[in-house]
Amino acid sequence: MNHRTKAEYFIRGITGGFVEATEVIAWADEVIVAAAKTEDWMLEISSSGPDDRMSILHQLHEVKGEIDEAALAEMLKGKA
Repeated sequence: MNHRTKAEYFIRGITGGFVEATEVIAWADEVIVAAAKTEDWMLEISSSGPDDRMSILHQLHEVKGEIDEAALAEMLKGKA
């Protein structure tokens, strides 16, 4: 799954109340470790605190790429 699709899942999850900021921060940490090149959004999310929901949401919107609608729908199934 691409980063943009996962970011959209987290955006919907945070706003819908079924994803905690700590889950997004842990994901960003994993992305940094695996990335050949880090991007600003990765570092910003990784260094956020669990109460920085608005900042995390802003950074998730910065993730570039195309959303895989089928994968997103599968992830959201039963969540919303």
